[in-house]
Amino acid sequence: MTTWKVIVIQVFAVFLGLSVFLFMMYMVRRVVLASMVKGVVKRFMSDRYAENVWELVSALTRMSPQWVLENALRAHTGSVIQRPLGSPRKFLNFDGLIFSPAQVAKLPTPEDTPVETTTMIGPASKKPLVLDIPLIVSAMGYGVGVSEQARLAFALGTSMVGTASNVGKGGFLPEERNLAKHLILQYHTGKWSKDPSILKQADMIEIRFGQGAIAGAAERIQPELLQGRARRIMNLRPGEDAVLHSRHEEVQDPEDLRKLVEKLRTLTEGIPIGVKFAAGNWMERDLQIALEASVDVIAIDGGQGGSHESPPIFQDDFGLPTIYALSRAVHFLEQSGKREQISLIVSGGLFTPDHFLKALALGADAVYLGTSVLYAMAHTQVFKAVPWEPPTQMVFYTGKHKEKLDPALASLHLANYLHSCMEEMKISVRALGKRSIKEVSKKDLAALDDFTAKVTGVRPVYHH
Repeated sequence: MTTWKVIVIQVFAVFLGLSVFLFMMYMVRRVVLASMVKGVVKRFMSDRYAENVWELVSALTRMSPQWVLENALRAHTGSVIQRPLGSPRKFLNFDGLIFSPAQVAKLPTPEDTPVETTTMIGPASKKPLVLDIPLIVSAMGYGVGVSEQARLAFALGTSMVGTASNVGKGGFLPEERNLAKHLILQYHTGKWSKDPSILKQADMIEIRFGQGAIAGAAERIQPELLQGRARRIMNLRPGEDAVLHSRHEEVQDPEDLRKLVEKLRTLTEGIPIGVKFAAGNWMERDLQIALEASVDVIAIDGGQGGSHESPPIFQDDFGLPTIYALSRAVHFLEQSGKREQISLIVSGGLFTPDHFLKALALGADAVYLGTSVLYAMAHTQVFKAVPWEPPTQMVFYTGKHKEKLDPALASLHLANYLHSCMEEMKISVRALGKRSIKEVSKKDLAALDDFTAKVTGVRPVYHH
């Protein structure tokens, strides 16, 4: 027999043997798998319910996996747990509103028409803050929240699109001031970053009384969570906690607030001076005191607002949802006759261009963005952390991978995100037959349900 015939026979024999082996393995696997499935199903259908593993599934229909996890953390630590960002709870939001397109009775604006997006914050002040767009990076403090790399990226990215970022309740970075075109300083209840030489560098000052994810509660950051340069910038002694008190020492009554506003206005030679509140059910009383103090800006943080870390009960069960807070604040300012003199900035659970434009249509002058900015800024750099760590480990001050964040690349992605959002908002303005962001109003909206209509004062869709 020739050599090539022998080779063919051998190959065929090997192929046949392998095929028989694989078939036998397949049959064995089927038998084993069928036996396993039968055993599992039998246990499900015969074990007492108290011993049945399905009890876990049943329990999770009553108590969500979120609650199970957070209760496990409570059981493990025995202390107040701190949830990053904001609440997963679903509140009434802007999804109950839709825009009414212009077509024939009202013509759309031609597609090549420029849309005016310039936004003036504090128009009654001596030195108003003039921004190219109405989207502002919200308060995220250096050290108490985000890293130095993140703060520098905020400064660079916002400068590219002509808007501002808010330094929050953290330490003041001189490098950030050098890079930022516009910078908002927060006058908080901590002892740091209040030197006149720092305050004079602000383009706007925001007196912080509370925020959506923490209400007006005190915050205490232990030394092990606040090391390095931020600790030195905040002038904290070795072993000293960073404490944000629940009250401003110099504001014990409404008259004190007026004095503080005037003091800051004089010190900074006329820049806008504002206040920031967490929205509560008696927010009109807070707003009235702010008006009597002659503030230039009011920032309202709704219940969906986020934070670096805060107790879940504050995130889930304190504060009015943003759409309620915004609608009530606008109504109050209109009734007081101060709507044109005082700028209104809103924040809390606003993530997409439609959210931003709807908030502006309901009466906000500008929008603070937080969580969406962090994710946009980190963008593909999150792969330096995931899948073993969450993306926020790239931007938080305590993040394990914060040193890996490239501020230049992060600033580019931040600028791209803000630019993209504005472009989407501008084409929407044209589709409404308008030429300016400021022209968009409640008249351009319709409410999909009675409840949203009642809350916002927007006409429901079934009314002609």
